[in-house]
This record gives sequence, structure tokens and C-alpha cells, in this order.
Amino acid sequence: MLVLVMFLLPFYSASGYSVVKHTTSQLGAQHTPNAWIMNLTFILMGFSSILAGWDYFQGYWFHRICLLVFGISLILVAYFHHAPIDALTPFNKHQDDLHSLFATTTGISFILLAVSTAFLQTGRMHMILALSIAILACLFSILIFRFPQLAGIWQRSLFVLSFGWLLYEWSRKDL
Repeated sequence: MLVLVMFLLPFYSASGYSVVKHTTSQLGAQHTPNAWIMNLTFILMGFSSILAGWDYFQGYWFHRICLLVFGISLILVAYFHHAPIDALTPFNKHQDDLHSLFATTTGISFILLAVSTAFLQTGRMHMILALSIAILACLFSILIFRFPQLAGIWQRSLFVLSFGWLLYEWSRKDL
């Protein structure tokens, strides 16, 4: 669902929206047409991440805390909206600031979850994969700020890899 929304909603969003330049948060931004679709997707991703990962991390309280922070902050990203892509459009700065705070919290908690999951792994390949995802999440986050003209590409790559890894990891029966 996330992949469909990330790549199809831009055609039904604010004029001037670019998949290359603009992030998914800007699809859910204040005063943006059809923003509710992206924000609902964030909410569903947050809830489904918590539900899907909860049993997987049974007996691991630190991982469950990271999972809860990750899921709840992703839900809050949807509740507090990003500033519009049009800089001339009036917006609620407090909402934008809270959106940024929860987006950052989502990223940090995901990285903590990936690193801590690496230490649960019995297989070397799975441990390396979890650590690689954490490193890539850091790298893509840095690239978003370092090269903002490509922020949409960096963030979409980050989402596809991160949620792809979560689906893969949680579909496994063993750690």
C-alpha cells in the first residue's frame, strides 16, 4: 500500500509536486489536495508495524519499546502535518515543527530497532542485513538534508528498503 501511495498520489496532489524533490510528508502536508490519503497511510503503517512486530519481539522489552516508539511516532507524523510545498501558502508552524520532531523520532527509533534486532540474530547474514539497513537509514537521512533537490528519491528509497526489511524480518519464524 505504501509503495502505491508514494508513487501514485503525487499525480493527485499539489501542483508542482515532484517525486524526485518532495517527500511523502509533503504529500500529507497542510492545505495539500488529498493529503488525507498519505496521512491515513502513515497511520496504517504505524499500527500495522506495531501489530506485525509485537509477537516477533516477544520477550524482548527493549525491542518492543523501540517498536512502540517507531509506530506511535509514525502515527503522529500523520496527525501533525508538514508545511505546504508552496512557501507562500500560510501554514501552522507549530504543526510543522511537531511533524519534524515525530519524523525524526520515527527515523531514530527505526535505526535503534534495526541495530538492536541485529543482536538477536543467530545467522551472520541476518545480522549483517539488519546492520546494513540501519546504516542505509542513516545514510539516506543524511542525503535528504545534504541534497534536498533529491529528497523524494532518498526518502522513497529509505521507505522501500526499511519496510521491505521489516516485512522480510517479521515473516521469518526464527531470529
